[in-house]
Amino acid sequence: MLAHIVRRLAFGIVVLLGTSIITFVIAFVVPADPAVTIAGAKADPQTLAMIRTQLGLDQPIYIQYGRYLDRALHGDLGRSYIMRESVTHLIAERLGATAILAVCAMVVSLVIGAAMGMAAAAYRDRAVDHGLLVVSLALISMPVFWLGTMLLIFGGLYLHSFPLGGFSGARSLILPTLTLALGAGGYYSRILHTSLGEVMGQDYIRTALGKGLSRRRAMLKHGMANALLPLVTLAGLDLAGLLSGVVLTETVFNWPGIGRLAFEAIFNLDIPLIMGTVLFSAFLIVAANLLVDLLYAWLDPRISLGERV
Repeated sequence: MLAHIVRRLAFGIVVLLGTSIITFVIAFVVPADPAVTIAGAKADPQTLAMIRTQLGLDQPIYIQYGRYLDRALHGDLGRSYIMRESVTHLIAERLGATAILAVCAMVVSLVIGAAMGMAAAAYRDRAVDHGLLVVSLALISMPVFWLGTMLLIFGGLYLHSFPLGGFSGARSLILPTLTLALGAGGYYSRILHTSLGEVMGQDYIRTALGKGLSRRRAMLKHGMANALLPLVTLAGLDLAGLLSGVVLTETVFNWPGIGRLAFEAIFNLDIPLIMGTVLFSAFLIVAANLLVDLLYAWLDPRISLGERV
């Protein structure tokens, strides 16, 4: 197990290094001058040259990258050109709001997915199964920004029951949570439905049924443990994606999270902030992959960590 964890950590470091290189190179391809962003379009050439020197932008790209990497290893992701604050501080400041939204959305989506998936599997090839298939496909097909806008219009403007944006308490969580959870719940239900269909055909399930156990009890007692394995991978990676910030949802609801921060950074061409949010997202994905590997081995002892890719 230790050797596998070391290999995964080494692979994760390579991924993070590659991500930092790609984002750093893209920053130089983007036709934006950080000095102009800081000083304004009407700044004189002397002021712009002084700012470039202060930021080290007059140095070769490999020297600039080396300095950036050194700072990143010490937890310093640079300083925002627009907000004039530490990127690390800005991400940490927004992480709480994003984490609350991410956890709520993940819990609700898993509840929806598990309920719909088990119901469809219990009534396989019946009207309930076909009806839930249509519902799940509809949920998956709805664009997040459209669903969020419709919920905001219906719940905020028509019902006057929910805030029109921002993070102001428990009620402000409901609409963005549903926006993220409905589509994911529909997708999870299809995954669980397919997985349960395969598991319920296994020999140990037929043996349990032959001993007099009802199909429903056999599914809940023996089938669910193995059927949930694919959801572990999906939920782990999805949670990492949510924690790194869901740009469209947080933008629609003006949610003060990392996704909204990334949108503002892209809109303002704030290169250090863009690079910081991208690198933070990559870190969460790498960490989620490692945790998923460990959870796989815990949920199913038959799986060897060394066999996981």
